[in-house]
Amino acid sequence: MKALSKQTRSIKPAEVEKKWHLIDAEGLVVGRLAVICADLVRGKHKPSYTPHVDCGDHVIVINADKVKLTGNKLKQKTYYKHTGYAGGIKEVTADKVLDGRFPERVMEKAVERMVPRGPLGRVQMKNLHLYAGTDHPHAGQQPETIDVASLNRKNKVGA
Repeated sequence: MKALSKQTRSIKPAEVEKKWHLIDAEGLVVGRLAVICADLVRGKHKPSYTPHVDCGDHVIVINADKVKLTGNKLKQKTYYKHTGYAGGIKEVTADKVLDGRFPERVMEKAVERMVPRGPLGRVQMKNLHLYAGTDHPHAGQQPETIDVASLNRKNKVGA
């Protein structure tokens, strides 16, 4: 019988097996959905998780424009950007972003702020695919559907 090893095994990038997950975001709370997406993108749900290797899966989020914010966040949550010029700070509320041209950016920013900053985080964020509607071009990958609303009653607004 083989004795238990006292060494932690680090997975190599060539040994990583990436799966595809599909999540329907309609009516889901932004922060709770972002935590689930960030964990899947980083690979923290796998027993072979290695912090310095991109061992996460691909996550497809459809209906990203129909996510919900709880409380007064719709009017009070503010996103800032700077133009690079003196006094060039711009702000926009979550309400305006969701009604604007790219409503999936609310989800993108929420997940982006949960993954590490740096080269690894940028690679992991490329594994997150957000779509405002129900159509997505990843049907060939045969993603497995995750029902986030059934994981916890607080994940869906009004449930």
